[in-house]
This record gives sequence, structure tokens and C-alpha cells, in this order.
Amino acid sequence: MKQLISLVAILIFSLSTAIAQQDVRNPQVTLRTNHGDITLELFPQEAPRTVENFLQYANDGFYDGTVFHRVISHFMIQGGGMTIEEGAEGTHLVPKPTRDPIVNEADNGLKNERGTVAMARTNDVNSATSQFFINVEINGSLDHVSKENSRTWGYTVFGRVVDGMDVVDDIRFVETGPQDVPVEPVIIESVQIR
Repeated sequence: MKQLISLVAILIFSLSTAIAQQDVRNPQVTLRTNHGDITLELFPQEAPRTVENFLQYANDGFYDGTVFHRVISHFMIQGGGMTIEEGAEGTHLVPKPTRDPIVNEADNGLKNERGTVAMARTNDVNSATSQFFINVEINGSLDHVSKENSRTWGYTVFGRVVDGMDVVDDIRFVETGPQDVPVEPVIIESVQIR
């Protein structure tokens, strides 16, 4: 009888733990743009530092008023670090000051598939700050392969689009000028964390 009671107690504990784990949701962030809303689901278990960094910028209001400044229709749309300024010589991009770079977490098993969100960086693997991009196609060349060099290290995927991929597709086909900058600014007007 004691064994049966112990077994029932273990089953109840296991079931309640499973239910509690199902209730834990990944954070969601909505980018409100002048083209429509894009909602992202973030993956803190796979990319904890990256998600923490992104959410800190979002909480600080850093992304409000930034633009998608690099749009390549069969590759990705990139934003989160530049604003637009009107000057005597026309419109130009202005980089926003950022916090220190974060450690690259591209070795987390997530792939740069269509609709995923990843951190932008330079050739220095640990140089990502605020800029991110949304993959509009499967970009396997950006996936982590090894820690041998910058090319094989890859780009950290930390989320995916769960609503508004039609907006992403609208943005990916906007007219662009030199350096893949949209002719008409694509603005992140605000960011809402859920």
C-alpha cells in the first residue's frame, strides 16, 4: 500500500510540474512599424544573454524611432541601431550609441530559417549590440558550424516571428537605394513587451 501511495504521489508531482512548465511562456515582443505590427517570440532558454540584452534595449525604449536600415529582399531585413536625420544634404542614417557587445550564442542549435530573428554583428564574433535581423529566407550560411573562425561561428538566432510575417514580406520588397537602405524609411515606431 505504501508503494502505491508513493507512486501516486510521484505521478501527481510529475503532472503538476509538467503543467507548471507548460504555463511558462517565452516572452513576446511586438514591433509597431509604419508598415504594420511584427510580433516576435523570444527564446531565453536557448539564448539567455541575447534575449536579456534585446529585452533591456526594448524596455529602455531604445528601439523606438529606429529604422530597418538594411533590406535585402532575398536575404533579410536588418534594424535596431539607426535613426534617420534630415540634413542640408538630404536624409542620412545616424547610429545610436549602444551598450557593450554581448557574447555570441550562435552555438545554441537554432538555425537561421525563414522568420527567425538573429543578432547582427561585425567580423568580431562577440560584437553584437542592439542590431538584429529577420531572415526572409533559409540562410544556412549564417548558422553555427564551428568555433574555428568568424565565418563558421555563425549568427545568434534568439527568436522567431509568430505574427506579422506578411508585414516582414512587405518590408523586404520596399524600394532600396545605395547600401540596401530603403528609399522611404521603414520605422520601428514603438516596441511592446508581452
